Amino acid sequence: MSGVARKAEQGDAKAMAAILHGWIVDTPWMPVLHTLADTEAFCGHLTKAAECWVAEKAGRVSGFLVRDKDWVTALYLAPEARGRGMGATLLAQAKAGCDALQLWCFQSNERARRFYERHGFVAEEFTDGAGNDEKLPDVRLVWRRAQEMSQ
Repeated sequence: MSGVARKAEQGDAKAMAAILHGWIVDTPWMPVLHTLADTEAFCGHLTKAAECWVAEKAGRVSGFLVRDKDWVTALYLAPEARGRGMGATLLAQAKAGCDALQLWCFQSNERARRFYERHGFVAEEFTDGAGNDEKLPDVRLVWRRAQEMSQ
């Protein structure tokens, strides 16, 4: 990776929100349910309430990952950071010290699904989206250290 991962700070919330909101706005199948200001407040909350890491390059936040116990609740990268190893670095940070992780991914997000599968996640549950705010079909992906070690 051509950047570094570090613990997120409250001051990172605006950059995190720009990345998240930008992805939502730029993704044709994704409904825009919140304003940028709402997303900034949400990201500010994340930096205090969960384990939150940012990927940084040249002093600029290029991505972030949020983990709450064994759940990865967010992993987003700025467009220029995708495909450069920053997501893998953040995911490795989340895996450190864990025996298992799980996350929800939209079924339509094929690039993210391929990324997670390359990193040892396996689909364990598919839904019609009735349980998420966006009402989009999703998939629960699970990674287990023991499974990874046996491969």
